[in-house]
Amino acid sequence: MQQQRRPSKKSLRSLDYLNVFLADVRDGVGPYLSIYLKASANWNPAQIGMAMSASAIATVIAQTPAGALVDRLRHKRMLIVLAAVFVSIGCIAMGLFPNLPVVIGSQILIGIAAAIFPPAITAITLGLVGHERLDRRVGRNETFNHAGNLLAATLAGLAGYFIARKAIFFLVAAMAVGSIISVKMIREREIDHELARGDGEEGEKGQEEDNEKHQQPYEGILQLLSDRQILFFTVAVVLFHFANAAMLPLVGQELAQGKGTSDTVYMSACIIVAQLVMIPVSNLAGRFAHTARKPIFLLGFAVLPIRGVLYTLSDNPYFLVSVQILDGIAGGIFGVLSVLMVADLTKGTGRFNVTQGMLNTAIGFGAGLSNVLAGFVVKSAGYNVGFLILAAIAVVALAVFWFCVPETKTGVNRNASHQKHLAKS
Repeated sequence: MQQQRRPSKKSLRSLDYLNVFLADVRDGVGPYLSIYLKASANWNPAQIGMAMSASAIATVIAQTPAGALVDRLRHKRMLIVLAAVFVSIGCIAMGLFPNLPVVIGSQILIGIAAAIFPPAITAITLGLVGHERLDRRVGRNETFNHAGNLLAATLAGLAGYFIARKAIFFLVAAMAVGSIISVKMIREREIDHELARGDGEEGEKGQEEDNEKHQQPYEGILQLLSDRQILFFTVAVVLFHFANAAMLPLVGQELAQGKGTSDTVYMSACIIVAQLVMIPVSNLAGRFAHTARKPIFLLGFAVLPIRGVLYTLSDNPYFLVSVQILDGIAGGIFGVLSVLMVADLTKGTGRFNVTQGMLNTAIGFGAGLSNVLAGFVVKSAGYNVGFLILAAIAVVALAVFWFCVPETKTGVNRNASHQKHLAKS
């Protein structure tokens, strides 16, 4: 029987710090890149879409192998260190040399790092606290992550306005150093690596059995793909991010039209408003998800098409910033519930991080296509058409999740059903 994990306060506090610093490191400079390339380098929307997509495409390729690597290796902290170094190198290179080859190459490097962060952080979290405390701990992780985004957006806005737009690149590199220090403070011996990959046991399995489980990784992936619940959940997530990923970069491009250096201030305001909302929403989502997952996640899916339509009503900067409240609701819910539902679907299988990798591959795939599609649509038909197309895709994502993805918080019965399914696969 699984005992409740009791990690030290030092490790849990260091995990808090790690989520704060990684908040602005996981995606590099994010939407600020579109502003920088449009306002400082005079790139057109199609070129910007290619640059924004390069990172997402790299993530698509690296995500599932990264999840498998996190499952296999016990050096999860070192993986985070290496990923943070990749982000630092990429951001500094883009800030110093904003030409197409360097930007694309740097975005690919950042995309590889982005493939490592989510499964590694979640695996460390699960290995520290166990399944029973995972919902509230993930909610806490996301709360500190959004607080870090709030801090970073404030600093980025100030740096972009008072120093230079490229100062934002060096800010992200500095936060990467903070994340390296934080992850090294987590005590390695307190991480149960068997539990961290979703085995559902705490160190009771021998090394021989562990090796047998990892000898056939491709068969495990095929079994996961044959699970209809995981498959439909992944489809819904792909469509969600297809609709979501390009919205904020498009808003940034609108804000960059003829507003001088204030564009970075408005973009920071967009991010700050969303993160202020995400902080309490993430915390509440982790608490309410203890009894049910799907109703909470449905709310996150439902606000996305509304947000897309609202962006077409006005290009006033204050209005665009206020719409980010909806982004905060959706983002706060998604960050918590996606991890918890994957944990539910894979509990006892030992494939938690591989599934996370596959899910994040889907996220990167949707995000990459989103930026490419939006870039070309906006270039030929304008921003409003781009937002409406994204809103329509968001409606499809809501429908798939509503009708095809069941509630996953059903305890022992759900796990037994899943084990039975795997046995038949």
